[in-house]
Amino acid sequence: MPAYLETILDAHRRQAAEDRRDRDELVDAALRATAAQRPGRGFEAALAQGAARDGVAVIAEVKRRSPSRGNLAPDLDPAAAARAYAAGGAACLSVLTDQAFFGAQPGDLPSARGATDLPVLRKDFTVSEADVCDARLLGADAVLLIVAALSDEELAACSELARRLDLDALVEVHSAVELSRAQAVGATLIGVNQRDLATFAVDRRLAASLADRMGDDVVAVAESGIRGADDVAELVAAGYHGVLVGESLVVAGDRSGAVASLVAAGHRQRTATSEHR
Repeated sequence: MPAYLETILDAHRRQAAEDRRDRDELVDAALRATAAQRPGRGFEAALAQGAARDGVAVIAEVKRRSPSRGNLAPDLDPAAAARAYAAGGAACLSVLTDQAFFGAQPGDLPSARGATDLPVLRKDFTVSEADVCDARLLGADAVLLIVAALSDEELAACSELARRLDLDALVEVHSAVELSRAQAVGATLIGVNQRDLATFAVDRRLAASLADRMGDDVVAVAESGIRGADDVAELVAAGYHGVLVGESLVVAGDRSGAVASLVAAGHRQRTATSEHR
């Protein structure tokens, strides 16, 4: 099977090694951008509020292609997609910014963020503090930190810098060991990606198997392999606050309706769970 994560990370680390920008100057620029953008939109807070209101908070993704599936929506209009997602009840947006492997265009994140009031996650393969700064400079409200892509020292440094820049960090894990590493740096927003980033195979039981290990102070998000209402209901029943959904929404003929069906499923499941307590 293709080693997708290794290939993608090698490319991103080469880019990071070739980045000649001064680290301190870049952090200063990101801090100025943070000050200019206050108050921020609050990605984690929006997820918690969405879960409390609707039963589940949907993070709807702007995504043009996938390394394993090829083109999904190469002519995607990020602003139009964002508006459709918002109309369907999405709590937040996720925007892929990787150009080489996911077909992103430079203006995708600003375009999507400018189209709605929803908080936006920069979905990319963060390998350095410069990537965290770039998330802020792009206008993102949150940055993705993949535990499998970072050493403990890198994870701690990127988490701390994200806090300085008022960026929420969605810390992504794929196993109990990685979950422990995320908890060790104080992560309060944790995503369980059910897609193996080496093979891109999906294990739809993974998120449920880790739910009890999350802790009460964590906003828990399930990622990948979420095809429809039944999947959302199972994840809400397991204790997840949010779901990050990309492919099934991007290719849907009615993106707004597709989001609305996921939100409705979460609401029904949360109501049913409350009634049986």
